[in-house]
Amino acid sequence: MHRRHFIASAAALTSSVAAPTVWAQSTPKLTPLKFTLDFRVTGQTAPFFLAQQKGYYREEGLDVNIDVGAGSVASITRIASGVYHMGLGDISSLIEFHAQNAGTPLVQAVYQYYNRAPFVIIGRKDRGITSDFASLKGKRVAAAAVEATRRAWPMVARKLRMPDDHFAWSTTDFSARDNVMVRGDVDAATYFHDSAVSLFARMKTEELSILKYTDAGVNLYGNAILASNAMVTQNPGLVAAFLRATNRALQETLANPQPAMAAIKQREPILDEKIELERWRLTAQYVAAADTRSHGLGDVRKYLLEQQVDQVSEVFGLKNRPSAEGVFNRAMLPSIADRTLKA
Repeated sequence: MHRRHFIASAAALTSSVAAPTVWAQSTPKLTPLKFTLDFRVTGQTAPFFLAQQKGYYREEGLDVNIDVGAGSVASITRIASGVYHMGLGDISSLIEFHAQNAGTPLVQAVYQYYNRAPFVIIGRKDRGITSDFASLKGKRVAAAAVEATRRAWPMVARKLRMPDDHFAWSTTDFSARDNVMVRGDVDAATYFHDSAVSLFARMKTEELSILKYTDAGVNLYGNAILASNAMVTQNPGLVAAFLRATNRALQETLANPQPAMAAIKQREPILDEKIELERWRLTAQYVAAADTRSHGLGDVRKYLLEQQVDQVSEVFGLKNRPSAEGVFNRAMLPSIADRTLKA
């Protein structure tokens, strides 16, 4: 397939050091693009590293730098500040951000990575926690201070007609969450379902109850690829190029994840490919959820996104209700043919 190259100019994102004249005449320049993950390098985001390793970004004229993140909420402020051009961040948090920053969107979702949010609370059965959210009553639940699963809890409580304080939060760092669960310092903890693989390696799954937000009837879109207003308005071709390359790698990872696991192993040699493969298998259930069969990877159903906007607005008492179109911009998506599930 012919790939368009987007050559950096005086208006490009970042100036490049001039190459020797002999090369400048024959080698196209690559446009630098800074991308922030939502968290660490893991199997959850392996397609981005596969695209980088196999040169898909370079084929699109991009020199992509991928950095680790500080949470799916923090990605939004990183992009809004201009430090990063694009990144991976939570849609519900983006809705809140739009409500608090009315006017021209500073950040927009441009590709829906998690077609369903993988939000779960995992509880210890020996503390009386079952698959029923009611069993969390009066328990201690660990979560980071600012993270998407914790932020979304009031929507579950509202759906199940439970008080927001059905249980007590125990604030902890992401890195300490497994430890406090294993030691029994808390009764349960919030996770992205696929992030819990590290816990499953230390506790037997039969000792744990997994309470999925989707089982409570809360169908939320999860982390999406986000882009800054400057990228969307001034460089939409660059956004489209990034999405084409990423979508290409995502399709390949869904069909055969092994090369993508090798790609993240190259980036982070300490990773265990077997564990990351198991993590990806969980991720794939949320990335390629059932309704992606009808509209393809990366897109959303407008009415479901509008419902999510309504839920977030009502639960958090937002004074300004963002529009679904303002939150999610589908103009730069790859073609439906490229996004149709092939695996």
